[in-house]
Amino acid sequence: MTTIAEGTHDDHGPNGEDHDHAHPKFLAHHFDTPQQQFDSGKLGLWLFLTTEILLFSGLFCAYSVYRARHPEVFEYAHLYLNKVYGGINTLVLIFSSFTMAWGVRAAQMGSRKLCVGLLGITVICGGVFMGIKYVEYQAKFHERLYPGVHYNPTERPDEIGKIEKTTQGPETVVLPDANGPTVQKDAPQYAHTANGVTFEQSKVQRAPIGPAGLNPEWLSQEQARRNNEATVTTTHEIGDEPKNVQVFFSIYFLMTGLHGIHVLAGMALITWVMLRARKGEFGPEYYTPVDFVGLYWHVVDLVWIFLFPLLYLIS
Repeated sequence: MTTIAEGTHDDHGPNGEDHDHAHPKFLAHHFDTPQQQFDSGKLGLWLFLTTEILLFSGLFCAYSVYRARHPEVFEYAHLYLNKVYGGINTLVLIFSSFTMAWGVRAAQMGSRKLCVGLLGITVICGGVFMGIKYVEYQAKFHERLYPGVHYNPTERPDEIGKIEKTTQGPETVVLPDANGPTVQKDAPQYAHTANGVTFEQSKVQRAPIGPAGLNPEWLSQEQARRNNEATVTTTHEIGDEPKNVQVFFSIYFLMTGLHGIHVLAGMALITWVMLRARKGEFGPEYYTPVDFVGLYWHVVDLVWIFLFPLLYLIS
């Protein structure tokens, strides 16, 4: 006769058949209770989400470094982005987080139809988000706003207005003589007009050329050069494009593209749990997949909450 040690479980009957041991169908054999399974899964999911956050953190660091070193590039290039599209996408994702959280609650309460409907709305919101991103990307490609060496815009940003010279006549610059300081007078003032709003541009005195005793020949040549540069027309377009604008679009496409891949993955996961919910697999006793997919979706939405102001609302 086979004896079973105290405290152990007999996994097989006398003919080798498996016994359920009253384990629920959804409970894996290596867990003792559903709560233990849920807690272990939640810990594993948070570890995974931490690696995802670290992945995006590398791009955020690149963004911070390049924006600190080239602020003029980001202030110029962000004018190519459509704030309306970005704002709509932000609202769509916030609403999708609400429907996702409500769907998890419906699964916990055993409301199968409500859960399926809310998960479906969340998938639709993800589709709307990706559709708007497709329109944005298509516009960028049409304008040849590519990252890297292929950057070759066909037009300037719509939001750039004009500089109007409000003081007539050329600027007069007097360079130092052999023993005198630099003098600058009659410097023109400028007003930046964009979207019907006029912004005053600061007038800053030029720094001195250098100490007295400069070469007279060089002084005369520099005097002529500066006075030629100071002669301006009454109106001209502002903000000559800074160098390395393609850096902004490299970061833009990397960050939004990676986020878009995560949105597509989230849509696929939500569709998967929605199909399972239709079969009645979730209820008060078991709703782990819905809860975990919902947590992933919230993190994806949170990343966009940071991307929107960093890329679209630069000032």
